[in-house]
Amino acid sequence: MKVRRDKMSNTDIIRRFFDAWEAKSLDGILKLMTPDARWLNVGLPESVGQDAIRKAIAPLLATASSVEVKVRHIAETSDGAVLTERSDTFDNSGKTMSVDVMGVFELKDGKIHVWREYFDTRALAPAS
Repeated sequence: MKVRRDKMSNTDIIRRFFDAWEAKSLDGILKLMTPDARWLNVGLPESVGQDAIRKAIAPLLATASSVEVKVRHIAETSDGAVLTERSDTFDNSGKTMSVDVMGVFELKDGKIHVWREYFDTRALAPAS
């Protein structure tokens, strides 16, 4: 007897992606992306391809003692894009940085192909 395995929705894939962030699993994050994926934090330089994305993410994960992704809203469009409103919180040795983010994920063959983030880049600046 064959067991039917339902395909994960794009929303499920993005939730798994956030789980990998919280686990601080760089390999888990990249496993959910196409080899030629694009990551754009609007207002910052774009990272294209898994090698460039690895170089951008690795320092974030290395310096964080914990990562929390708190999803407020998540929706999947009729063409399969996933939209998220969330807060990403990084704890770096007692110093906490929390950023409110609006994200757009475009998937291809069950993997993230384009990932765009919109947030106030001033939230990344050290407090004065």
